[in-house]
Amino acid sequence: MLDAIRWDSDLIRRYDLAGPRYTSYPTAVQFHSQVGTFDLFHALRDSRKALRPLSLYVHVPFCANICYYCACNKVITKDRGRALPYLQRLEQEIQLIACHLDPAQKVEQLHFGGGTPTFLSHDELRQLMAHLRKHFNLLDDDSGDYGIEIDPREADWSTMGLLRELGFNRVSIGLQDLDPAVQRAVNRLQSLEETRAVIDAARTLQFRSINIDLIYGLPKQTPENFARTVEEVISLQPDRLSVFNYAHLPERFMPQRRINGNELPAPAQKLEMLERTIEQLTAAGYRYIGMDHFALPDDELAIAQEEETLQRNFQGYTTHGHCDLIGLGVSAISQIGDLYCQNSSDLNEYQNTLAAAQLATSRGLVCNADDRLRRAVIQQLICNFSLEFAAIEQQFNIDFQGYFGALWPQLQGMASDGLIALDRERIAVLPAGRLLVRSVCMVFDAYLEQQNRQRFSRVI
Repeated sequence: MLDAIRWDSDLIRRYDLAGPRYTSYPTAVQFHSQVGTFDLFHALRDSRKALRPLSLYVHVPFCANICYYCACNKVITKDRGRALPYLQRLEQEIQLIACHLDPAQKVEQLHFGGGTPTFLSHDELRQLMAHLRKHFNLLDDDSGDYGIEIDPREADWSTMGLLRELGFNRVSIGLQDLDPAVQRAVNRLQSLEETRAVIDAARTLQFRSINIDLIYGLPKQTPENFARTVEEVISLQPDRLSVFNYAHLPERFMPQRRINGNELPAPAQKLEMLERTIEQLTAAGYRYIGMDHFALPDDELAIAQEEETLQRNFQGYTTHGHCDLIGLGVSAISQIGDLYCQNSSDLNEYQNTLAAAQLATSRGLVCNADDRLRRAVIQQLICNFSLEFAAIEQQFNIDFQGYFGALWPQLQGMASDGLIALDRERIAVLPAGRLLVRSVCMVFDAYLEQQNRQRFSRVI
């Protein structure tokens, strides 16, 4: 078993920098408009020839209410009719993509995100899933990882029953905080009872896995009231927990301008919240997977990390990184072989492009040899907290220390600080460095110096 993480305030103060979350390398900041549908068709052809398994992500952008902290691509509307023209174009995109793939390519993973996927009516959800099953090889034996994001204010027992009937077996529940004062400050009033009802339904209906999202650093949070939220959440016994650091970037995300900056907790309070949360979750038996994620020891992510098969992509930590990821819907990102590509983030542009029978690919990137090498290095560090040089040297036919010689002084500095252990054969992220693994990955990021760090959240 991996060693427990160790809290080191001095290390955190020195290495708590702004940087990417590395759901990809290169990151989406590097995407450019020279990549388009031709590149996508070429990548889909390669995927079809290799018969690679698939992971599908479907973006449903609509929400009935705005949460002030949110940085997702969403459309706030009470008009449920807004979904119909979007679904018509989404179904068109599904058909256009699927005809370039082989029916033998199995969909091992499916995820509906948003927005609020359950903004859709039951009939709309049925129709969308039927269309996906018609055009993609979705598994019908419940062996796939088919998940959906749930807002408990938008779901009830009948909704959960429908989702289970449609083939979903994982749910991710947005909770963020249970304190009423915090909820009012971010415009998300959601009771513990509403959340518990959805979880009870998921358990009764034999959903395989339940994830709960929390955010620390929101207005009016204190270490004391957030600890009470974590205590209540532990009593719900989710299989996984995501505990995100709130990044206040009102200049980039308009809804955040409604948050009173004077009500945000001080940096020292945020650190105390995270330290307490780690103590509470560790005492309750949760394992730290990395990058804000915790899981029970018998969860697939924890087992994969133990076996060093854990991977990371735009869906976060996953056991399906070997799949080609197809993103469907406005702003959705695909990763197919060495191609990253993203649909337009503008709803009207997305719908109008598909209305003209064209895919809405707007930007992307094709990885070069250096990108592939650094991607493998970052993946190993962020998933397994260790990196064996020999494996990278064999895979990419390089001398590791020679190739990354310019980085060696930085790595040696991290080793002297107790962040990592470094020798001629490997890098191991030490227990005191695991919370700061992003900082270690950033050393290998060839693009970071060119980027505006204000685009990124801080490590902690």
